Amino acid sequence: MTANPNTLSLLDAARAISDGTLSSETLLQSCLDRISDREDSVGAWMQIDRDGATSLAKHPVPGPLSGIPIGIKDLIDTVDMPTGYGSPIYTGHRPAQDAACVSIIRNAGGIVLGKTVSTEFAYFQPGKTANPHDLNRTPGGSSSGSAAAVADCHVPAALGTQTAGSIIRPASFCGVVGYKPSYGYLPLTGIRPLAPSMDHLGVLTRTVKDAGFLASLLGRRPELDIRSSSNDWVPKIGFCQTPQWDHADTTTQSLLTNAVEKLGKSGANIRDINLSASFAALADAHGLAMDYEVSFTGLFDVTNHPDQVSAKFRERFDAGQQVSSRDYDDALGQAQRSRAELRNAMNTCDVLICPSAPGEAPLGLNATGDPVFNRIWTFAGVPCINVPGLTGPNNMPVGVQVIGRFGDDARVLQAAAWIQEHLV
Repeated sequence: MTANPNTLSLLDAARAISDGTLSSETLLQSCLDRISDREDSVGAWMQIDRDGATSLAKHPVPGPLSGIPIGIKDLIDTVDMPTGYGSPIYTGHRPAQDAACVSIIRNAGGIVLGKTVSTEFAYFQPGKTANPHDLNRTPGGSSSGSAAAVADCHVPAALGTQTAGSIIRPASFCGVVGYKPSYGYLPLTGIRPLAPSMDHLGVLTRTVKDAGFLASLLGRRPELDIRSSSNDWVPKIGFCQTPQWDHADTTTQSLLTNAVEKLGKSGANIRDINLSASFAALADAHGLAMDYEVSFTGLFDVTNHPDQVSAKFRERFDAGQQVSSRDYDDALGQAQRSRAELRNAMNTCDVLICPSAPGEAPLGLNATGDPVFNRIWTFAGVPCINVPGLTGPNNMPVGVQVIGRFGDDARVLQAAAWIQEHLV
């Protein structure tokens, strides 16, 4: 057993606890020790329930997550801890019940260790979190604290949400696996909505198999647990530069191109895939539709607490109020059509790969980076996974984004696991 149990993957920790070579108390204490050493610098947490977690670790609930500490994004309701949604308006807010995903984790034996930092209402105003690889750089957003907590070995897994690029981008910046399932695959009950037609629950972990395992429990979708998948299967991969390719810095373009060549040498069937012209406008359509929906979900807070809403959130809220219902409906129509077009474009491959973000995490903590490589996939509602393994010029993580057809999550997870194994 490793001298530092907090560095174990989710599945390795679960196996060790199950076979008796690791106790939940030892794992939890290792995580708490790491948090004590690093939290003042990283700032991944809004709240940590040390006493409650310690009590549960002594007598863990039986189940597939028995004794495993998990981080919960502070956009997700917890009955025993405040949920602030990243806003001072909700300081000390106590929900009446747990979100569905939190109840599932507890019932599976998982220990809800605490609430990880979210950007304000999961939009663009950053919280206090820094990137654990370089404290002068952003961890990304909006699932800032969840990505940083997993990357810095505070917990083996955490929950996040994505409405634009809020799982994939911070996973890339922090060097962890981030999985955004197909739209509707995981329950959103008890999660504050931002733009309901594109809100997704997802997970941040250390391995792709960890992500599939946790998601399989959250969605009661056993097909996502790919541990028993054939090791002989090799994916057919489409290299999709996307209409946003020019937004990637030249180093990232080279890293992705080299990664594709390496995967090809490892046996993958690689082909170039070009998307139709309609995808060039889909990112803008996503932004328009997102702002429109925010003008409804944010109405109470902007109206009743105008002095406690950030200028960034107010800007997007005001922009959304100027969007006509016709333009909004047209944007949703584009998203629906893109699913079918993507399925046709992928008829010769299992998955696509493209950048997860334009490059390394940018310097500064006043912004969370550009979701330009995430918008079209989120709006289409298709499964996406960030696979870590590349390194940029400043020794910071750079991720590879793996994308699949809507509802084809098991195949995407299998391909991403293969890519993770052969990328390093």
